[in-house]
Amino acid sequence: MRTLPDYLRKGMRMILVGANPGDRSARVGHYYAGRGNQFWPIMFESGVIPEPLSYEDDRRILEFGIGMTDLVKRPTRGVEEIERQEFAEGRVLLAQKLEDLKPRVVAFNGKMVYEKFTGRPCKLGLQKEKLYGAHVFVLPSTSGLNAGTERGVKTRYFKKLAALLKALKDKGD
Repeated sequence: MRTLPDYLRKGMRMILVGANPGDRSARVGHYYAGRGNQFWPIMFESGVIPEPLSYEDDRRILEFGIGMTDLVKRPTRGVEEIERQEFAEGRVLLAQKLEDLKPRVVAFNGKMVYEKFTGRPCKLGLQKEKLYGAHVFVLPSTSGLNAGTERGVKTRYFKKLAALLKALKDKGD
């Protein structure tokens, strides 16, 4: 099964967690490569990363202290194809990664991803509780399948994430 590698290492400012690779992303071997996915432009426009990247440059995200992984590593056309057991296995593996790597922020790309990981509902934005010592931020999904959330709303949440990262950097957290 072709999937995407984790882009992770210790001491990261943030780890971004997606649901799972889409079929196209797995085929081309890069994160957020779906035709309608707005992830890369929004990451730059919001100030989360200082220069524009495209999915072909996804590995460069590490240069900015940001890592990427998925809750489930199996590619699908949509998250509805993921089985409950896969989410359960993904929870264990992700928890181990977060505990080991100790990022300052964990950002979930989509409410569903956070809810499948924690087993509880949430609102978008900064969460009250931390995970393994990391601040937790829930973003609206950038998937092209999440057409119900307009780009301006997505960008606004990514800007809030950028502000959190800057505030943590400024205070040395």
